[in-house]
Amino acid sequence: MKKTILLLLLTVPVLKTTAQTSYPAPVEGDYKVKDFTFQSKETLPEMNLHYYTIGQPQKDKNGQVRNAVIIMHGTTGSGRQFLSDLFAGNLFGPGQLLDATRYYIILPDGIGHGKSSKPSDGMHMKFPKYTYDDMVKADYLLLTQHLGVNHLRLVMGTSMGGMHTWVWGYMYPDFMDALMPLASLPVEIAGRNRMIRKMAIDMIEADPAWEGGEYTSPPKLGLTGAISSLIFMTSSGWQMQKAAPTREKAEENLARIKSRYLAALDANDMIYAFDASRYYNPAPYLSKIKAPLFAINSADDEVNPPELGLMEQEIGKVAKGRYILIPTSDKTSGHGTHSNPTIWGNYLKELLDMPIKK
Repeated sequence: MKKTILLLLLTVPVLKTTAQTSYPAPVEGDYKVKDFTFQSKETLPEMNLHYYTIGQPQKDKNGQVRNAVIIMHGTTGSGRQFLSDLFAGNLFGPGQLLDATRYYIILPDGIGHGKSSKPSDGMHMKFPKYTYDDMVKADYLLLTQHLGVNHLRLVMGTSMGGMHTWVWGYMYPDFMDALMPLASLPVEIAGRNRMIRKMAIDMIEADPAWEGGEYTSPPKLGLTGAISSLIFMTSSGWQMQKAAPTREKAEENLARIKSRYLAALDANDMIYAFDASRYYNPAPYLSKIKAPLFAINSADDEVNPPELGLMEQEIGKVAKGRYILIPTSDKTSGHGTHSNPTIWGNYLKELLDMPIKK
């Protein structure tokens, strides 16, 4: 295996966001990895990993970073999404749970997402077939080799990032004090979940305009079909009904949602992102997780429906694991509840208040 060489790049301030006024300015940065080897044994000669940080690391007398927090985004997202009023505005400000004057917050763009290396950069379908293990490995390199973080106070993520949190727990069990996966399950992606992902991929690849990934203009027909999967997976029937109580309003909202997705998504990137979960299955490794773990889902989550009973089946394998199911209410928003700390923040506080084993 070729040696991994990390090239540090200059970091630059992130453009202001509406929520940024109450916490330290985020810093945006990149670093490049030479000859990154993927789970598939493919190698990328140079891979860029993009990230945002807020705050400064603090070390104890032994040189261990004690205040670092990594927060990982969902499928087709990016680290920047956490700089919203709803998320950052309720977590990162003075006196809040993840007060950025006390914590060092790291928001990476996963492989294939945001400004990190991805198929749409030019390789198209020749880009290495990355997996969740690859994405977590890349985040680990970002922290340890580039940012100088040798320990995490908290590992946390939403949706795909929640699944990455489980992977972090068993791949690097001594690296963190606590874990909080949001809107995820620690089991293989199967059943309806895999079917929906596979249908999204198939719809893009069935569009003649896709041209095996070498399209010159977006394959809108296939993308629109794939977007239907995204809308279903991330929606809340309750909230959609409230927002669109008439046929006319529903169709108006649908047109706006589709237009937004079409403007933001690349077909090849979407194929890779949906397929990256194909080998995900923490279940056999859950007993390796040492740190306290709070798994939080909402009852109206269409991606992780509680009636399957899968979390109850697996959480007992985590020595210090706890499952929290948030009941459906007029405040929850299906799968998207993961990005609303006003709903689950009290559990985060409880997790952070637990004694730290040093």
